Order: sequence, then structure tokens, then C-alpha cells
Amino acid sequence: MTTAEAQQNKDVEVRWYVIHTYSGYEERVKKNLQHRIETMDVKDRVFEVVVPEESVVEVRDGQRRERKVRVYPGYILVKMKLDEKSWFVVRNTPAVTGFVSAKDEKDRDVPIPLTDEETKAILKQLETKTPRIKVGFATGQTVRIREGPFVDFIGTVDRVFPDKGTVRVLVSFFGRETPVELDFLQVEKQ
Repeated sequence: MTTAEAQQNKDVEVRWYVIHTYSGYEERVKKNLQHRIETMDVKDRVFEVVVPEESVVEVRDGQRRERKVRVYPGYILVKMKLDEKSWFVVRNTPAVTGFVSAKDEKDRDVPIPLTDEETKAILKQLETKTPRIKVGFATGQTVRIREGPFVDFIGTVDRVFPDKGTVRVLVSFFGRETPVELDFLQVEKQ
């Protein structure tokens, strides 16, 4: 590397960029890109590759299951100094379709970095330790109570409390509707 290249590399700002990939290939692209960073010696230009994922708890078949889901399917984040060499390494990785970009005055695609606020919001979302609960119930939906004192009663979902993992169900009891708060595991879709 010449002195001019070294100075230019210092002047380029490190930013996060969004890379578009084939959907379902995010992990494969991450591994391929990390391998290319090593073999093409651009560790001083491309620093981090992230597949945005979060933990989700689903209630299925009466059981809670935790799994990882992609926050932005078909996209990965790359922390890098954008120059010709780093752009070439990332852009020519198999299954990468391109950078999220805009057109410049000469009608060329120019990669757009994430703003600091966008970056902080995305990374904060990824760092959350408590899994998000995926709710399979909606207000007004008819459900059957599976366990507890109201077993086999049919009711209507009045409100969903995803943070607590419960639903309030209106059950017809002695000729009037009575609200009953139940765990997600105690009810099933009708």
C-alpha cells in the first residue's frame, strides 16, 4: 500500500451499510463475506458483518418455543470503510445483489450508509436479551379454554397482553360475559 492509499484509507469514515442478499441466504453470505475479508486482506476496511436476528417465543401445540427470526429478511449489515476495494469485495460476494443505494447526479448507484440514529436503533433491538413474544391471538377471535376452572368454555378474545403472555377472554357465565385473564398456553384457537 502506498502512502497516498494509506492516507486515503485513514480519511474514509467507518459506517454501517445495508447489503441486499437473496432471501434465506443471509447466514451463507455472512460466512462467505467473512472468508473473503480474510483471503482478500481487507480486515482494515471491512470490520463487522451482522445478520439482524431476534429471539421470538411462539406458542404452538400448547408449548412455548423460542427460535431466532431474521428482523430484515434478505438484508445484512456491514461495518466498513467504503472505498473501491471494500466495495468490490462485498459486492462480488456470492448471493449479494447489491448495496442499498441511491442514484447520484450521473445516474450511478451510490451506497447509502445508515445514520447514527438508525444504527443505534437497530443494534439496540438486536441486543435485547428478553425474547419477543409472537402472539397468535387477535381481539375478537373465538378461542376455547384448555385448562383451569373454565375448561372447554368458548370465549372471545377481548385484549392481548404480549408482555405478560396473557389474554383477556370474555366468557359467557351465568348469562353474562365475564372477563377472564388466561395464559397463552391455557387457550387455543377455535
